[in-house]
Amino acid sequence: MMKKYDVIIGLVLVLMLAVSAQAQTLEQTSQQTAELRIAADTVWTLITAMLVFFMNAGFATLESGLCRAKNAVNILAKNLIVFAISSLAFWIVGFGFMFADGNSLIGLHGWFLSGADNSPAKAEVYSGVFSSLNWTGVPLLAKFFFQLVFAGTAATIVSGAVAERIKFISFIVFSYLMVGVIYPVFGHWAWGGGWLSQLGFHDFAGSTVVHSVGGWAALMGAIFLGPRIGKYNRDGTANAIPAHNMGLATLGTFILWVGWFGFNPGSTMAADWAAIAKITVNTNMAACAGAFSATVVAWMVLGKPDLSMILNGTLAGLVAITASCDDVTVMGSVAIGIVAGALVVAGVLFFDRRHVDDPVGALSVHLINGVWGTFAYGLFSTSNGLFYGAGAKQALTQVIGILGCGALVVVISSLSWWLIKATIGLRVTEAEEMDGLDIGEHGIEAYHGLAQTSESAAGG
Repeated sequence: MMKKYDVIIGLVLVLMLAVSAQAQTLEQTSQQTAELRIAADTVWTLITAMLVFFMNAGFATLESGLCRAKNAVNILAKNLIVFAISSLAFWIVGFGFMFADGNSLIGLHGWFLSGADNSPAKAEVYSGVFSSLNWTGVPLLAKFFFQLVFAGTAATIVSGAVAERIKFISFIVFSYLMVGVIYPVFGHWAWGGGWLSQLGFHDFAGSTVVHSVGGWAALMGAIFLGPRIGKYNRDGTANAIPAHNMGLATLGTFILWVGWFGFNPGSTMAADWAAIAKITVNTNMAACAGAFSATVVAWMVLGKPDLSMILNGTLAGLVAITASCDDVTVMGSVAIGIVAGALVVAGVLFFDRRHVDDPVGALSVHLINGVWGTFAYGLFSTSNGLFYGAGAKQALTQVIGILGCGALVVVISSLSWWLIKATIGLRVTEAEEMDGLDIGEHGIEAYHGLAQTSESAAGG
């Protein structure tokens, strides 16, 4: 009888051991799956961040191509140094101001990336200082690098609007203030747990946070600097200052277009294939619609399908879709892009009439279409949009965010430009501007001997 019970007890023990081993195996599998998910999310986030970083090359070639040859070195130098300055400024104070815990206006921790980031993906209870980013389980350094390339983009936008007449040192100082203070303060409002995010403001990848912030700062810079010599006549008419290399400008646009496939889909900060596919298609279709719309409108208004307008129409569509690419249909993205392409042409003509000299059309692309794209979310969002029966509440919230951005950036950037102008000065001398900033500011030429060759040909 005892042997019978021994057998039963033995079988029960074996069964218990098997169940325990199975439970351990399931727990290990679950843990391994979670770790693999974090690894995939991290790789995706870093790769897309690198694509956004490469957009610096797009801005450099676009801006240098649309300006004159005598200023090419200066523009290339600005587009390189701006990312270096942005990285330092964001590391020192910007990231903390933007994403660290604080109040509804500004973050109050996280200088030099100090402070823990124990996200829920790694611990049961969050105990870090960057709670506004605890929705993604990627490591803190991955979060920092991805957000850094966005901050650098906002600063780079300013470069084009102030091209061909700003002092190199003045641009460096403003870039530090831009990424250290201006950009992260509004970023905290919208993305860092501030009052706008609490209100329900939606800007998925930065139509306002990145592009409008950069656009408003660029507008004030262009106003404080004044127009380039010879741009406007005494009777108010404008003179065309031709681009020196449309090939470079076109290449820059293609680079930016590719970079946007990191900019928007990467903002998931997760390898979510369904979201990534949707965002990528919406991003591309808005760009195509913007290019087509700008072509048609420019043809009708200017009499020719101006290439610079086509390029900027493409970028306008990309800027406009950035706020809503996660929550609109493909049809909605096309509609947003069509309006953006028309707006960019109208914007270029508007600023010219107001004697705001913007050599590359940055204000029309980033400011006007940053505003349009942000508002468009309130119309075309499938979950909160007016056109989908959700009422006007979200559209009104978007307007509040747009106005808040304009007020903040205009005030702080104006103060920054004024202080720089009153201390080290903003603008190069008239002689330097006429000779070109390449020689006056850097002592080298982008195309050595080109001026002499041109003069010889003219003399012959």
